[in-house]
Amino acid sequence: MSQYKIVKCVVSLLIILILSSCSKAVKEEERGKVLYETYCTSCHIPVSISDLPKKAWEDGVIPEVGARLGVLYDGYNPYDGLSFPEIELIYKAGIFPLKPVIEREDWQILKKYILDKAPDSIMSQGNNYTSNELTSFTANTISLDENPGSLITFLDLDEKRNRILTGDISGNLYSYKLNEGNSLIGSFGSGVTAYTENDSISYTTAVGVLTPSELSSGKIIMTRDNEQFDVSGVLHRPVNNLVHDLDKDGIDELVISEFGHHTGKLTLLHNFKNGVFEKKVLLNQPGAIRVLAKDMDNDGKDDLIALMAQGDESITILYQKDNFRFDAEKVIRFSPIYGLSWFELIDFNNDGFQDIVTVNGDNADKTYVHKPYHGLRIHINDGKNNFEEKYFFSINGSTRLVAEDFDMDGDFDFGIISTFPDYKNHPKRSFVYLENKNYKTYEFEPKTIEDSKLGRWLLMDSGDVDQDGDKDIILSSFTYSFTPVPDENKELWNNKNADILILENKLK
Repeated sequence: MSQYKIVKCVVSLLIILILSSCSKAVKEEERGKVLYETYCTSCHIPVSISDLPKKAWEDGVIPEVGARLGVLYDGYNPYDGLSFPEIELIYKAGIFPLKPVIEREDWQILKKYILDKAPDSIMSQGNNYTSNELTSFTANTISLDENPGSLITFLDLDEKRNRILTGDISGNLYSYKLNEGNSLIGSFGSGVTAYTENDSISYTTAVGVLTPSELSSGKIIMTRDNEQFDVSGVLHRPVNNLVHDLDKDGIDELVISEFGHHTGKLTLLHNFKNGVFEKKVLLNQPGAIRVLAKDMDNDGKDDLIALMAQGDESITILYQKDNFRFDAEKVIRFSPIYGLSWFELIDFNNDGFQDIVTVNGDNADKTYVHKPYHGLRIHINDGKNNFEEKYFFSINGSTRLVAEDFDMDGDFDFGIISTFPDYKNHPKRSFVYLENKNYKTYEFEPKTIEDSKLGRWLLMDSGDVDQDGDKDIILSSFTYSFTPVPDENKELWNNKNADILILENKLK
């Protein structure tokens, strides 16, 4: 064979190998896409691979996905460090299959597809805004005790009794009055997460296990005539309790947000006239955080609007029918990495329909990275409970919002706290005030305060604290280190011991 023919043969062989390799790569990518859409979107809406950097996928998400498909990846053990009772509960729930539900080859293709598509980093272009100093409020700090740091798990402004209610991680519930100081209401065994007092009856929610857990030891304690009664039985990490007369018979029902962990639920306690409570599961999924009652379809019955996180992040309307039956409809859904944390119902555009304002930013999970899609969103109701996102304001780690006409100019302004801010680049953005300049064009002016650095703000409420006719804002701190925090912040929190920060409105 001539040298020319040998070269020609070699070149032809190389072309065949390259084309074959390209064809295989294309087929693997197509297969990877199908596998991703099949296995990674069955329980929630799709996660855009570009929303997380490669390292977050590789170190946090992929091992968890593998465990939920029955594949142990890179030595990851989802039961590591858990007690036998909790392992047993997770096993019975079927969270992690004992045998793989995906072929080994498909798992390798799926993993490669994700890592090939994932970016090295994600941009934070949404945070490139400037903010002015908030001068329309005066900041006042309150230390409720002499202990360094703060571990407040419940905050509520009780305007009727002119007091600030706080609960702590140890299960103590306190009443604070500006001119009288702090007084103990009662102790309830574990972190207090909700409290409601109607006439001579009060309901206190104790979370049980505060940290992520499948163990259930929470409860609702009713206090009447100085006697305490457990009215709920054991609950799975309850974080909220709506006390509301749903059927308008003069007796309140309880709607309990059992946040749970891998499992959880939204529970209704129907209160009969003889004092007996009947339990009914309304939504059988984890991540219940908050429920409000409002007649959303104008049929004369109060419906329930629930925030569900921990996977299928959504706002669900439960339309009330007869005999405590509810038809559930998810009206807003987010990717599970968005960290849906709070919502408010307001008529933002004054058209007579309830709109929904949300904040996303829970970042105490397996994908800790500053995320440009965290922040406040305004979802406008078209009159038929279809909600369209009309406005987004980016704030890393935003977890709570309050909506009031703080400057009394006829529109809604917002106060927002971030429990997971970017301490390095934007240290003052643990609290951001959005002053509404034009509600029709969604024009807001962001403002911050220097004193926002005094705590790690977890909870917030608003109302007329000093009873002067305008609305103030209250923040409470929880200085436990969920995520990395600069040492200077930790030292400041311990030294200043700011349990509560009151932003006093100077309008009046």
